[in-house]
Amino acid sequence: FDFINNLFGPATNYAALVKNGALIIDVRTPGEFKSGHIKGSINIPLDDIKNKTEELKKKNKVIITCCRSGNRSGMAKSMLQSAGIECHNGGPWNVLNNQI
Repeated sequence: FDFINNLFGPATNYAALVKNGALIIDVRTPGEFKSGHIKGSINIPLDDIKNKTEELKKKNKVIITCCRSGNRSGMAKSMLQSAGIECHNGGPWNVLNNQI
């Protein structure tokens, strides 16, 4: 566990972030989102993230991204962070769902 902690830094407390108003953005396709998602999460497919960046920035909230495997949410996190938004990659939506 220490090895993982040193590699990735301390684990993010997603439950606390959500409790403090963080938005969960699911970057999967609408079809994937319909088949199951985190209650209260917002579906913005990865391809649309760039177009929604300003809108998300105006919300002035911490964002947690998620997808099926953690790959697309990682890309979305990078895009949002480069726009100056505090963002965390929550990884797979079903794993994140168990952490909040």
